[in-house]
Amino acid sequence: MKKLNIGIVGLGRLGKEYAKNITFSVTNANLIAACSLKKEELDYATTHFNIPHVYTSYDEMLKNKEIHAIVIVSSTDQHADHIIKALQEGFHVFCEKPLAIEVKDCFRVQNIIKQYPNLISMLGFVRRYDKSYTDAKKKMTEGLIGTPFFIRSQTVDADKFAPFQIEFCTTGGGIFHDFNVHDIDLVHWFTGSEIKKVWSLGGAYRFEEFGEAGDADNTFAMCELDNGAMALLGASRVSSFGHNTFTEIMATHGNLKIGYPPFKNRVEISDQYGIRHECLETFFERFQEAFLIQIQDFVDHVLEGKQPDLTIENATKATLVAAALTKSFKEKKLINVDDLIPHSLNGHGG
Repeated sequence: MKKLNIGIVGLGRLGKEYAKNITFSVTNANLIAACSLKKEELDYATTHFNIPHVYTSYDEMLKNKEIHAIVIVSSTDQHADHIIKALQEGFHVFCEKPLAIEVKDCFRVQNIIKQYPNLISMLGFVRRYDKSYTDAKKKMTEGLIGTPFFIRSQTVDADKFAPFQIEFCTTGGGIFHDFNVHDIDLVHWFTGSEIKKVWSLGGAYRFEEFGEAGDADNTFAMCELDNGAMALLGASRVSSFGHNTFTEIMATHGNLKIGYPPFKNRVEISDQYGIRHECLETFFERFQEAFLIQIQDFVDHVLEGKQPDLTIENATKATLVAAALTKSFKEKKLINVDDLIPHSLNGHGG
């Protein structure tokens, strides 16, 4: 069996899960290199995944020509530069969402990708690989519920992870880039249209540290699409019961709900607390299978020499809306999304 040799950069909470999937579950790939600035993360990679080559320098890892592809799970503010360097050194690239914080960096990546048409580039919008979301997309494509006119989608994390997120809310771009970029991509994917106007509100209602960093722990945003449809996007870091991602699609001939309620399983418990269901705790628990399908799909596309349907342009569009939501939140006003496209790129396909 032909196998793809992979190097990974970033071994935090999600990076470790990618490393585990590649090592133990993707049979046509080998994880042969890892890069992190933290010695304890490299020690973890060596101990748990038996990775033969570890680096504290990304540039040094890119000199290893035994590697065929780079998986990027570094902080968001590093994504654009890490993608560009990998492509320029001749590697295929998979990068976790979002593509970048700044819109100009998205277009910078797009321009570099055009120079390397034989290299596979892919962004990690994992919900497109979740079986419930893909089933909903199939039903919509078949015309089951008619034409969608309103989508409500939210990303909600358990409150116990909020203190951890405070440290990274600036390098990650804030709650709209880190949380809602998934919801934005889903709206575009489900409707075939694009968000053009946004109004977002929110605040640091429980963890004032987010407010001090210019971010929020709870937000909602009303969006208008270019085809006239509507979207309401929510984000929260303070769920008391666990991770709560769900999407509702209202259409002319029916509705679809995905992931609501966020039950862990189908077991109903009756005890001294009443009748209840246990709920999912983390985003990775909710999308564990989808993460595996996603990285397997990247490996397969590289080995087959086929570009994925999920393009870098899709990622640019999601980042553009996330940036508009951030600007609306900070300036407390309606924002036209296209106004954030650099003047030199207006009319540019993106």
